[in-house]
Amino acid sequence: MRVLLNVIWLVLSGFWMAVGYLLAGFLCCLLIITIPFGLASFRIANYAFWPFGRTIVPRADAGLASLIGNILWIVVAGWWLAVMHVVTGILLCLTVIGIPLGVANFKMVPVSLVPLGSRIVYTD
Repeated sequence: MRVLLNVIWLVLSGFWMAVGYLLAGFLCCLLIITIPFGLASFRIANYAFWPFGRTIVPRADAGLASLIGNILWIVVAGWWLAVMHVVTGILLCLTVIGIPLGVANFKMVPVSLVPLGSRIVYTD
């Protein structure tokens, strides 16, 4: 079932979400100081491409640097990525087949806003 949901996700929204995160990652990697944001964006792009079967958990070693980085991330790129998830989630929830995909989009909003201090793990 996970593979089927991931394939439908990929066709309907996963590809475009991953492209958005990759674009944000490339833009962040242009400057040396924002490379950690770019790496986090690439990590989330991988998750946005194939999300079912994985989840996001907070890192125990995240500290003040993650907090400051997340605040900067929200200002620079996080807000428009979160808006992208909300709009896509609403559009997907308009159909019966799209409801689980829309819910998955809404679950990705927190990590799109605050990616530092979290990691992506498999649910198995």
